[in-house]
Amino acid sequence: MRIRIVDAFSARPFAGNPAGVVLLDSDAFPDDAWLQRVAAEVNLSETAYAHRLPAGGDADWALRWFTPAAEVNMCGHATLATAHVLHTTGAASGTVRFRTRSGVLITTTGDEGAITMDFPTAPLTEVAVPPVVASALGTEIRSAYDTGPHVGDLLVELADEKAVGALAPDLKALAGHGGRGVIATARAEDPDGGYDFRSRCFFPGLGIDEDPVTGSAHTALAPFWSARLGREALVGLQGGPRTGCVRTELRDDRTLLTGSAVTVIDGELLAG
Repeated sequence: MRIRIVDAFSARPFAGNPAGVVLLDSDAFPDDAWLQRVAAEVNLSETAYAHRLPAGGDADWALRWFTPAAEVNMCGHATLATAHVLHTTGAASGTVRFRTRSGVLITTTGDEGAITMDFPTAPLTEVAVPPVVASALGTEIRSAYDTGPHVGDLLVELADEKAVGALAPDLKALAGHGGRGVIATARAEDPDGGYDFRSRCFFPGLGIDEDPVTGSAHTALAPFWSARLGREALVGLQGGPRTGCVRTELRDDRTLLTGSAVTVIDGELLAG
C-alpha cells in the first residue's frame, strides 16, 4: 500500500508539521498492533490511517491517528494531511467528513488547495499551575487552563513571546505531569508580524518531545486568544526551530482551522 509524508500547515516542503498518511484499500482498520508498529517505524508525531465508508452515512471516511507510542483522540495536522492526500490523488474533493474518536470532523478544500477543518472548540477551565510543570518549564507562568477531554492538554500563558521561544523544558519531568501534553503560549510582540500569538507544544509522554504545529491545540488557543484580543479570526504561529501558521476562526462551539500542505515523500509500504 502507499504511504505518504505530508508537511501540514505549510505551503512549502520541509516546514510545518510532517505527518504520515496511509489510505487503506479495505473497509476496516487492520489490527491495532500493526497500526502502532507502522507509526513507530514512521516515527513522526502522527501517522494517520483512513478507509472509505459506505455511502449514505454521516461520514465519508474513517480516520485514526497514532503517535510513535499511542493512539490519540484528536490530531489536526494529520487530518489536514489526510484531506490533502485525498484531494491531490482525486480520491475525494471539496468537503470530506471523517468519522473519528472525537466525532465527525469536516474538512473543506478550496480551489487553491487551502484546507479548512471544522473542529469542536475546546472548553477552557482555569486551574492551578501544577508544580511539576512550573519546575519543568523553568519560567514565569501567568495562568493555566485545562483544555477538556478531546484535547487533553494543559495550556499555560507565559510572560511574553521571547519566553515561549526560549523554552528548553525538562522533558522527562514534563512527561509525568498527567495530561497529554503542555501548550505554552504568549501574545505576538510585533502587531505587524503576520500572526497574533505564538505557541509551542510538548508531548513527551506520547513519544513527541516537541510537536512543530498542532492543529488540535489551536481549538484551545483560538478561544483563549479571541477572548483576549476581541477578534474571532486570528493567526497563530507555532514551533521552535521548525514553524508553521494556523488561521483560526471561532464559531461558538466550533473552531475553523485553515492551512496548506505539501506532499514531500510518496512511497510504498512493503511490510503487511
